Amino acid sequence: MNEHDSERISGLLEADGLIPAASEEEADVIVLNTCCIRENADNRLYGALGNLKTLKTERPNVQIAVGGCLAQKDRELIQQRAKHVDVVFGTHNVQNAVKLLKKSQSQGPVIEILEELVEEDNQAFPSALPVRREVDHRAWITIQIGCDNTCTYCIVPSVRGPEISRPFGQLLDEAKNFADQGVTEITLLGQNVNSYGRDLTKKLRSEDPSETDTFQVGDLWLEAKKRKIKPLFADLLKSVGLIEGIERVRFISPHPKDLTLEIVAAMSETESVCEHLHLPLQSGSNSILSAMHRGYTNERFLKKVQQARSGIEDLSVTTDLIVGFPGESDKDFEDTLEVVAEAQFDAAYTYIFSPRPGTDAAEMDSKFVDHDIAVRRYETLREVVKRSSLLKHKERVGRVEEVLVEGQSKKGTGLIKARTRQNKILHLKSQESLRVGAYARVEVTEAPSHYLLGELVEIVAAPKHRKRIPVMAEQSA
Repeated sequence: MNEHDSERISGLLEADGLIPAASEEEADVIVLNTCCIRENADNRLYGALGNLKTLKTERPNVQIAVGGCLAQKDRELIQQRAKHVDVVFGTHNVQNAVKLLKKSQSQGPVIEILEELVEEDNQAFPSALPVRREVDHRAWITIQIGCDNTCTYCIVPSVRGPEISRPFGQLLDEAKNFADQGVTEITLLGQNVNSYGRDLTKKLRSEDPSETDTFQVGDLWLEAKKRKIKPLFADLLKSVGLIEGIERVRFISPHPKDLTLEIVAAMSETESVCEHLHLPLQSGSNSILSAMHRGYTNERFLKKVQQARSGIEDLSVTTDLIVGFPGESDKDFEDTLEVVAEAQFDAAYTYIFSPRPGTDAAEMDSKFVDHDIAVRRYETLREVVKRSSLLKHKERVGRVEEVLVEGQSKKGTGLIKARTRQNKILHLKSQESLRVGAYARVEVTEAPSHYLLGELVEIVAAPKHRKRIPVMAEQSA
């Protein structure tokens, strides 16, 4: 979400006449767009601001701005700790970045933090702003901002506000515009994407969409009101997936409690929707899940995974995991290991609990797990995940995968980095035909735990509408 906001900030600056600088030393404007999910983000920000103090002393006219979630949280504290910062703006006023920079030139340091997004202000949504994408073939679409969940460890509701879904028709228009620009892969973004539309359906019960400018819905929503059904995330997946030119549709991040059979069916039936599901487990202990306010048990989570894998062929499932949550006992951690082993994840982002001021979990300091114990649990959990990752990858050796070329690999010179539909990184030998944004079929030759290696079979001009079931290499000859 923050990366997408950064694209919009860059777009705003370019629309105002600036061009990207090659380095901080050459820049006239430096914007640090921040995240505050974990404590190390705070440390990195203030470390970066400390390094920029010398630059500001040498070049007083250079402007330094701090935006994003940490700015929303820390507000005046940022300028107190780094008086050389010119502008501080939060998550609800990205659209004002240029205006605030100009204001600071004449009035000095400026802090503007809005407490909430004005729903009727369409300019506040990132989609309404200019954008500078790093690549031409891929785009993000924010379908929803904010979060209505109450996870005790998470600060997102405090800094992003309550859930607000963008109008259905507006999203389709944006996706179509991207397709017209040559974009072939779209990722739908939200703090809890599969709860998309809950706030809109409340309006369906009380408003006539045809008379509400800010509601901007199409025939689908009018039909939904008549039939008293909820056209939610599953409908959006199917609709975006049918847009001509869009070869891949991804989404992050869903919440397990809101993963429905309708969404599984939409993923299975819509050819463009990739066979990858990132489903954050966080903990395998029911007592810890309850303390986290996650809204599901480990049994329900495993059932959701089983339903998804049964309904979607060749599905890759990844997750998020937290160790050392306040009160986590040895038994709780053992439960997590058992659930993770049973789930057989393709990969996992694993974290040691980081208390964030303003969250309920941060007030549970009397139950904090000793750091050394948390580190040991973290390493043990990573090994369990690594085993299932390696197993999943080895199953792919000899298969032919459809990949999208992303650029030069960091694994060594002469290698290209590509990505499978299952969101797995695959490296292969560089060739002139393997340009960024190209699609290809590649035979998997080796399978370490974190990536795949392969050899080019053929370049694919238009992968959409081809049968997606992976085949063995000898069968494809």
